[in-house]
Amino acid sequence: MNAFHVWIRPLGNACRVRVAGMRNAQWLLARLGHFFVFKMAEPMNEEADSSCCTFRVQYSSRMSRRGLERLLAGIPEVVLMTDPA
Repeated sequence: MNAFHVWIRPLGNACRVRVAGMRNAQWLLARLGHFFVFKMAEPMNEEADSSCCTFRVQYSSRMSRRGLERLLAGIPEVVLMTDPA
């Protein structure tokens, strides 16, 4: 699999994850599911004006903000970016 961009934006007790490409987003969700159980994740939304997809991941005692960032940064296919404010 080729590398793809992932943007994250902290939202209090959750994180918005934006992924370049629907297939990449589906792959990433499956990969994240192997590392931890989502306490809550919004359904994936395709952005109308781009090829990106977004979803929100709720933080939990098992997965903090820093933990999620480290996890994403550790996946070789992910090019992690910070979503501009």
